Amino acid sequence: MAAVIVGIAGRTYRLSCDDGQEPRLQELARYVESKILSMQDSFRDIGEQRIVVMAALAIADEAADARTKAQTLEAENAELRAELDAVKKAAAELEERAAAAVEDAAQRLERLDADLRKPGPSDDFPL
Repeated sequence: MAAVIVGIAGRTYRLSCDDGQEPRLQELARYVESKILSMQDSFRDIGEQRIVVMAALAIADEAADARTKAQTLEAENAELRAELDAVKKAAAELEERAAAAVEDAAQRLERLDADLRKPGPSDDFPL
């Protein structure tokens, strides 16, 4: 377990995290701090605790929007996968039909060739 010291809203916090996650935790703390500073710039006459709560709500709103967007993208992805599967199935069926048509044409050409090679009545009387 690793420990990181971060500053948020003028206070210092010692936080634990998994080994290797220190940079991520520091990045998140900087983001929270920037949100708080942005709120303080916009609402100078509001107390510190209220600013922190407003920043937390703004971050929660961003997270909710991101979750909604992710769910929408997952649904669109599922629809696209279903469409792709349908197209693949249709392509396979079309390929089978084309192969059958080519096979049928080849058999007809072979029969026609065989019929043309048979000696006919006109072959007995050269011109």
